[in-house]
Amino acid sequence: MSLLDDLRSADMLLIDGLHAWQFELEEQAQAEQVQLTIECMDGRTRRVWKFSAAAVAAATAGAEAGSWRIAGAEGEHELICLGAISADNDDQDDDPDDVE
Repeated sequence: MSLLDDLRSADMLLIDGLHAWQFELEEQAQAEQVQLTIECMDGRTRRVWKFSAAAVAAATAGAEAGSWRIAGAEGEHELICLGAISADNDDQDDDPDDVE
C-alpha cells in the first residue's frame, strides 16, 4: 500500500500531531506539481503544508498502521491517515413483517 492509497480513503489527517480535517488531494498531479495540500489551525495560527506528487510517491511507511514519513520544503513530517467512524441509523428490528 502507498500513501496515495491511504489518502484516497482518509477522512482526516494528523500532521506532526495536529488534527487536519481540511486537505486536498490532486489525483492527476505530475511529479513536481502540488498533489497534497493540508490545512489546519494551530491555536490561532493557520498552517498550510504542500507536497509534490514526487514527495507523496516517495513517502515511507511508519511503524503504526496509516503512519507515513513525508518530506516537504521545510523538512520531514509525520502524517497519519484516519478514517471516519460511521454508523447505520437504520434499526434492523423494525421489520413490519417480523411480528411475533
